Amino acid sequence: MSNVEHASKGLEGVVATTSGICYIDGEAGVLAYRGIDIHELADNSTFEEVCYLLWYGRLPKADELRQLKWRMAEERKLDSSIIYRLQLVPRHVSPMDMLRTLTSTLSYYDPEAAKNDHDANVNKAIRLTSQISMLVANYDRIRKGKPLVEPDRALSHAANFLLMLNGAAPTDTAERAFDIALILHADHELNASTFAARVTAATLSDMHSAVTSAIGTLKGPLHGGANEAVFKILMEIDAVGADPVEYVKGMLGQKKKVPGFGHRVYHTEDPRATHLRKMSQDLGTSSGNPKWFEYSRKIEEFINVDKQLNANVDFYSASTYHTLGIDVDLFTPIFAVSRVSGWTAHVIEQLDDNRLIRPRAEYVGPAYPQKWVGMEER
Repeated sequence: MSNVEHASKGLEGVVATTSGICYIDGEAGVLAYRGIDIHELADNSTFEEVCYLLWYGRLPKADELRQLKWRMAEERKLDSSIIYRLQLVPRHVSPMDMLRTLTSTLSYYDPEAAKNDHDANVNKAIRLTSQISMLVANYDRIRKGKPLVEPDRALSHAANFLLMLNGAAPTDTAERAFDIALILHADHELNASTFAARVTAATLSDMHSAVTSAIGTLKGPLHGGANEAVFKILMEIDAVGADPVEYVKGMLGQKKKVPGFGHRVYHTEDPRATHLRKMSQDLGTSSGNPKWFEYSRKIEEFINVDKQLNANVDFYSASTYHTLGIDVDLFTPIFAVSRVSGWTAHVIEQLDDNRLIRPRAEYVGPAYPQKWVGMEER
């Protein structure tokens, strides 16, 4: 018999480490970074300020925030060979596949790639956060045959991404909406991709390897990708002129899952969905195209009553991102544009007090001992 404790499928309920980064109370619907409620951060903060909070453990003073913004602007650049590699990526390749591969390649040009001390890891966190947003925006421009757009040092991280993606500076409403979306997605404790990053870092590998592991994990549809699935449903509803509720009833009748509802941790409304719902509505109104929010709201109200399930972060991020001019297959890469801030914070924390992550498995194979049997007796 194995001497390990009984397994928890999917490690559900297992506490794997201690962390001072993210606090979640699934019963109360609470999400907080470094103890500050996500609602306060979404209402009052910026993504750059949240990055500082995650990496340094506290909110920045005015000069510290200015310095971080300056450093992020300085690192908002890609080596010419990275641009060349982006141009060589086959056009059929998904943005997530590109991002996984090119993020790893970024390490070739990082002056501190081989260093694992605290300061070097903070520096790499800043570089990766600036550069990953450029990879996503530039790849989309290249695959569409459009010229690349240089970032503007005077603009925020959120505004720069939308500028580089769409070729024009965003409206104030669009910039603030995307900034809040980045804040909401920045960290979420030991989700699958963050855990993958920490496992990689714990081997004393490097920051780029850890983030590449996280991106590969995020690529899986059970982690990232639900917001893409949500919008594909909204597009199908629109294409066939269906009633949103009747369409969803048809899905349920075929035993299909409606993406964007329920959560492994939250037993009440996902606090991030609270903000994304309002953002979707506000953007729909300001853009003069409210139908995506209206479809979403009708579906949410029906699922709330019929299945007693709440919308999660993915449900309203779908209509929000679309209204910002973002293609469906960029939804999950944009998750990474934000979550890289959290991934890197966890890598920093892991390596500051490291222990190799090596769980056990509960053996359920043939009873020991089994005898080896010769070929003639098999």
